[in-house]
Amino acid sequence: MVTGNSFSTGSTRKRLRRERSICSCKSPRLSHKSSPRSFNFYELDVWTEIAKFLDGKSLVKLALTCRWFHGVIMQDCVWKFACLSHLQVPAPDRTEFKWIQLYASAIGKFLATPIQFSASVVANHGSHSYAFRDKEKHLDWMRIGAFFLESPSVILSQRLTLPLKIMKRESLQNMLGSAGACLLSGLRTGIWIADLQLVRCPVCELDTCEGTMQALDARHIELFLSEEYQNCSWEYEQIGSHKLKGPAKAASATIMDLKHITDRPTADVFNLKLWAGRQNDFQPKAMITFHAVAISTNLQANQGLLSKFYVMRAGTGGEIVSIRVTQQLL
Repeated sequence: MVTGNSFSTGSTRKRLRRERSICSCKSPRLSHKSSPRSFNFYELDVWTEIAKFLDGKSLVKLALTCRWFHGVIMQDCVWKFACLSHLQVPAPDRTEFKWIQLYASAIGKFLATPIQFSASVVANHGSHSYAFRDKEKHLDWMRIGAFFLESPSVILSQRLTLPLKIMKRESLQNMLGSAGACLLSGLRTGIWIADLQLVRCPVCELDTCEGTMQALDARHIELFLSEEYQNCSWEYEQIGSHKLKGPAKAASATIMDLKHITDRPTADVFNLKLWAGRQNDFQPKAMITFHAVAISTNLQANQGLLSKFYVMRAGTGGEIVSIRVTQQLL
């Protein structure tokens, strides 16, 4: 039986509950009274490791949250890890630019942010060479990926076979003209970016002409950041051409590091069954390994194929910093 006293006591308890104020929970914040073993949310080493698992866009967003995170994210080691992880290539021995600049030049599509870059780099970040020059000729493009040149010599070929004739001591023009391949030396070692370009055929200038040509476009990762490239001091020079008379089944080109020519991954470039398109597939195909890149496009009925080979040097007699192979139907 409920008595008046017990009801009164229960009623008092209810009033006490309503009068109690709302309190926040106690988080493990670091204060001057905390012990040195207390958890610190702003631990540089911890956030540096966490940052290595983020892509460029996420890194920039985190850097804009506060000054402390900006300092963490702007560490060169963070962007080096992000760049190498994205490109899937080893680190070069040295670089002339910061890794955040290299990331932006090769990959970045996030530079609509107040992080320091020159206007030319922002305009061409993560883009291709035709976005900087000859824009009117460009139609479409595809990023193939990145490969690594460990030696300054490569095999440059317009066909996916390796003729022994290229090993003879001949001029580049003669080798390319006769065999469609050559041994090219004097390249800048390190990371190279490869693109497949589709551009307007230079045979005629008619806007109504549907003629196109493809180009294997490879460049050193630092090229777009070089002042001489930006002010057009460095230009492409043609080193040779090869004309295939008669019907051509496919338009192909490859660049391979001479030091790794016998590596299994490089050898797979010549195995067209692994990656090239089937007979009625006319879409461009590409393959990239650690030390080689190749393209192949099946062709419709034609009367022949003209391949031209270009290089860009870092000044007169300087290292080769870009290679371009263009191919058009005759």
